[in-house]
Amino acid sequence: MVPIIVLLTVIVFIVVDLLLRLGLKRMEEARLRKERAAALDVGLKLEFAGEARSLKRVEVKDPRARILAVDDEPVVLDAFRKILVLGGYSVDTVETGQEALSLVRKNDYDFVFTDLKMPGLDGVDVTKAVKHLRPDVDVAVITGYATIESAVETMKYGAMDYVQKPFTEDELLAFAGKLLHRRQARIESATPPQVHMVTASSGELDSRRVINVPGGVFVSPQHTWVGVEITGEARVGLDDLALKTLGEIEEIRFPERGARVRRGDPLFSVRRGDRELGFPSPLSGRVLQVHHDLAYHLDLLLLRPFQMGWICAIEPSELSVDLEALRLGADALDWYEEEIARLRRGLGETARRAATPDEEAGPEAAWRAFEELFLPAPAREVVA
Repeated sequence: MVPIIVLLTVIVFIVVDLLLRLGLKRMEEARLRKERAAALDVGLKLEFAGEARSLKRVEVKDPRARILAVDDEPVVLDAFRKILVLGGYSVDTVETGQEALSLVRKNDYDFVFTDLKMPGLDGVDVTKAVKHLRPDVDVAVITGYATIESAVETMKYGAMDYVQKPFTEDELLAFAGKLLHRRQARIESATPPQVHMVTASSGELDSRRVINVPGGVFVSPQHTWVGVEITGEARVGLDDLALKTLGEIEEIRFPERGARVRRGDPLFSVRRGDRELGFPSPLSGRVLQVHHDLAYHLDLLLLRPFQMGWICAIEPSELSVDLEALRLGADALDWYEEEIARLRRGLGETARRAATPDEEAGPEAAWRAFEELFLPAPAREVVA
């Protein structure tokens, strides 16, 4: 009876904690939206004719990115400002390509959104000039149905992608978010993550640019971790490199409780969309427990992956032999540096083979590269 009460107490605590987090998140989102709406009202009343005759500027606190939009239709620019500012972006808008290039010379932008058909400098001219003046600035083209082929043509001059007008609020925000993800992935790929040893004093670091390595657990070549409990059972989960490479996981397929496995046999798998990755067992033995709470609270994988993110527990049958094939976290720092470099090379190769720009830096590329580099063929089979 007592174990059941303890289990129910833990579950209630987790549910209450998640509800509180969700409530606070919604309150914060409402506060930010109100703050951005106020910034939008103020920005449109300011005068920036000294920089560019048609310039309208709205800046928000801690913007997701800085965007310059150029279009000869004021109604399109009005939609850009309202939608993107409320979405957390700082936005400058102008009505001519000449003004846009003048601002690109003087200001730091992450993106330039340019209409394709404009009098004077058109979208092709703006794309060419921006990539010449500021190769670090990403260009997206705004186009109508009749000019999609021309928009695609601009990509050979350096345009990142195009969005078709008219667009809805959700469509524009999704487009901007996709571009931002690709830009961040490209920037991150230029600098390798740091390896951080987790100790009692330092703890785990939240940054995606840091790979946490606890000193007291073992890690496998397939990037699962093994923590041996004082009871003798061994808990198994995904290490930080796997979690941060794969990103969002939609489902875990657990092993059967009581199943007997040999080291290297398929143990569990994770799924996102149509792609599923199977992970081999790092130990031989019998599956004692399965962490089914993860089926409903996948965020536990990221909150405290080495404590609350375990996937199953195994009663080892050949522990001393199996541990010889694993690395102890405290002694694996150099190995992790090598694995990170190997993964970066793999991601680069995957990007070169990508059929479309969306595949170049998206989750599909990361899952494919991880599978090809770290998971042996038998482990890719679907867990029964």
